[in-house]
Amino acid sequence: MKRTCILALDQGTTSSRAIVFDKNGLPVASAQREFKQIFPSPGWVEHDPEEIWATQAGVAVEALTIAGIESRDVVAIGITNQRETVVVWDRITGKPLYNAIVWQDRRTSGYCDLLRKEGHEKTVTEKTGLIIDAYFSATKIRWILDNVAGAREMARRGELAFGTVDSWLVWKLTGGRTHTTDVSNASRTMLFNIHTMAWDDDLLRLFDIPGNMLPEVRSSSEVYGFTTGLFSVSLPVAGIAGDQQAALFGQMCVDPGMIKNTYGTGCFMMMNTGTRPTESKSRLLTTVAWKLGEETVYALEGSIFIAGAVVQWLRDGLGIIRQSSDVEVLASQVSSSEGVYFVPAFAGLGAPYWNQHARGTVTGLTRGSTAAHIARAALDSIAYQTLDVLHAMKNDSGINIRELRVDGGATVNSSLMQFQADLLQAAVVRPKITETTALGAAYLAGLATGFWSGLNEIGKQWQVDRTFHPGIRQDETHALVSGWHRAIRAASTWADDK
Repeated sequence: MKRTCILALDQGTTSSRAIVFDKNGLPVASAQREFKQIFPSPGWVEHDPEEIWATQAGVAVEALTIAGIESRDVVAIGITNQRETVVVWDRITGKPLYNAIVWQDRRTSGYCDLLRKEGHEKTVTEKTGLIIDAYFSATKIRWILDNVAGAREMARRGELAFGTVDSWLVWKLTGGRTHTTDVSNASRTMLFNIHTMAWDDDLLRLFDIPGNMLPEVRSSSEVYGFTTGLFSVSLPVAGIAGDQQAALFGQMCVDPGMIKNTYGTGCFMMMNTGTRPTESKSRLLTTVAWKLGEETVYALEGSIFIAGAVVQWLRDGLGIIRQSSDVEVLASQVSSSEGVYFVPAFAGLGAPYWNQHARGTVTGLTRGSTAAHIARAALDSIAYQTLDVLHAMKNDSGINIRELRVDGGATVNSSLMQFQADLLQAAVVRPKITETTALGAAYLAGLATGFWSGLNEIGKQWQVDRTFHPGIRQDETHALVSGWHRAIRAASTWADDK
């Protein structure tokens, strides 16, 4: 039987998903399972790596069953993943040494402060394109080595493996035969030199991490290994990219200057800057987008830590909605937030502020403020944070951005997308296929195995669902944004005034 599809594994921060894509880049079937979020201490966020694997393996099989497709009909598997999250495991037993430390985790903030005080930030930024922050992988790896009994001795003996979540999944899929990552994930560890495209010995010494723990770094589109045990036949794992880079590729932002924003647990804006890294003067990140063949493409990125997660907090923490989809109905009960601003700095502030000590703040409350105003302010905060990052990206690139391609779960909220266009005073374009993260992974795997012939073929598959145009005047936008920046200053002052 002729092979007919690509299986994309989309391992996210709160759930594992699998989507089957056909030759036309259309989703045939999908499956999704949430997994437990572990909060051992304030600011700490962990996952069980075995649960990550179990849920991801489960939905992979389930998606094929829903699609009515046999595993022999799958051409290849593509993987996209939550980035920066750290898994350290025993090479012999394959068992994790500790829970996965999630990208949102802030336990190493004090260590990052010390590194900056010692003057290491310039070196780190020049080599990696990143800033020193607890967000990235390196300080998390060091924490495990320093705090898990016997970990350093095991590492020195070559008994431990480190990986971001893509590496962990490939290891499990291939029965421990393959320890690898791609350039996009490697570039988020704070250990990878984006100019030499290799692990950096100076950085390994700085963070006191043995190089023998690290995976082999490969391109984003090639056959890394073959599955064993999970499916009835052995399938090639042929595409890997971190979730935001995969979304950039899935949105077909393949030319310099093209830009997308993904609305997920966090919010991540990324601009293709071509084959040379662009240094940011606005505290954005310079990162590797992908590598196809011998060509490496770079990007500028602005990372917003809390976007969709603020809706989860309204549901689970505040209890003002029963399910996430209720937020739009609640927020629509008011025409605006009426001066209420919500800065959702639950895990600090990301780009362009990078204040890791900031915490969530609500300003402008009056006796007349209701749950609807708070819900509206929470949704508005996603658009305001996006605006801040876009302005920084415009300043760094010198490009006047007239169009923003959007994807991710929150884009189904048309009211939010319209407010986003109003704030940006630019077009917001929602594609027909909003699951572009998984689609990007599928495209990378399909290109590596000849399922698609090249960028020209897959570029024709991208289609617009709806374009949102600004609906308010620029002076109205300025008044709204002025209030937002006032709220940001309040949150920052609270954090800094210790």
